Amino acid sequence: MTTTGVTGQAWRATVTDRGHVVAATHEVGWAVAAEDRWHVAADEVAVRQLRVEGAPVVETRMRVLDGDAVQRVWSVPDHGGVTVIEIENDSPLPIAAALYGAPLLTDRPPSSVPPQGIELPADAIVLPVAHRTHVRAAIAHDPSVDPSRIVPSRLPDWLAVARGWRQTAEHASRLVLPDEALADAVIAARCDLLLDGPTLTDPLDTVFDIAELVRLGEPAEAWMPEIVEPIADVARRDDATVDDALRAVARMARAAGDKTAARDVRRVLDRRHRDGRGLADAPLASLASVQRGASAGRFVCDVERCLADNGVVLPIGIAAAWRGANFEVYTVPAGVNTVVSYAVRWHGDRPAVLWEQHGTPIELTAPAVDDSWVTSEAKGEALWQAPRAVRTLSLSELPDGGDIA
Repeated sequence: MTTTGVTGQAWRATVTDRGHVVAATHEVGWAVAAEDRWHVAADEVAVRQLRVEGAPVVETRMRVLDGDAVQRVWSVPDHGGVTVIEIENDSPLPIAAALYGAPLLTDRPPSSVPPQGIELPADAIVLPVAHRTHVRAAIAHDPSVDPSRIVPSRLPDWLAVARGWRQTAEHASRLVLPDEALADAVIAARCDLLLDGPTLTDPLDTVFDIAELVRLGEPAEAWMPEIVEPIADVARRDDATVDDALRAVARMARAAGDKTAARDVRRVLDRRHRDGRGLADAPLASLASVQRGASAGRFVCDVERCLADNGVVLPIGIAAAWRGANFEVYTVPAGVNTVVSYAVRWHGDRPAVLWEQHGTPIELTAPAVDDSWVTSEAKGEALWQAPRAVRTLSLSELPDGGDIA
């Protein structure tokens, strides 16, 4: 299930695993007539779905005779918000696409001939789709908008929308990893957070989510009052992830220009360390062990901690599946006042690292990769030893020389 909508607007809908668009007052379903028969997405077995590059752009493929009918759903802010439903005929033969369940806007009038061989709701529309072409329908979010102004074919296409979401999500950090599915999972978590807002069931999750929203560009000042009560609860806990949450709030306070709050959080961290409650971070096993729960922000934090954690670069080492593959990490938190970017390039079995720190430079190490490497330089490059430990990775979710900013 994927949420679709537009940030800054209230309208939301859910795209089901069958490509149905479920909003507060309606549910839009779809079916396709191929040469052999009608194929109803809700009933077919051969239905596959993915999110495009992790964005809230959902592609649902349904097998038809000699090919696929491909449905895509995305939302745009135009005309007070519009959700676009596109059906592409990825087969060599013509098909007819039926959509039903809500008032829909189309480029051209739908067929006036009732569909044969299937019972559809009275509001169903049927659109012919030639081979290797597509048709679009649209749902207007604002009923007060003149529908004649909305021409679905003139709205931004799905690829442009997916790229826009990705750019927004990478405002916090950018991960170019051998495991593309993992990088997309981070994008998906951030997009969901922007659309769904922070979880409110657990104060610790709330803190992680709000801090991540600020990293994504939401105004820190507006969110600071919302963090007061959750952080007071979190600070009393002995959970191993509390220090991560406190550091995230400290960064948020700095972004808001709230020196008093930043100082107070720093004092809480120091007190926890003196009391022996904050000395051990949450254990890091492998990226394969990172699971997304209720909090998108906590998931992102857990992934980033496997890439940089308080000055330790790649604290769990380099996964066996990543050996020999170049990868890049941009602006991942390395401390309260520091983010780090780095790129890994391979020279035989030895990884070379190019790094750059932003903010207050701190000491960087990589004991799980090369325990002899230590630097406090703001940027530089080094040739690490060949990795010793072999780690498995099951999730399947820089230019040579110079700066990597």
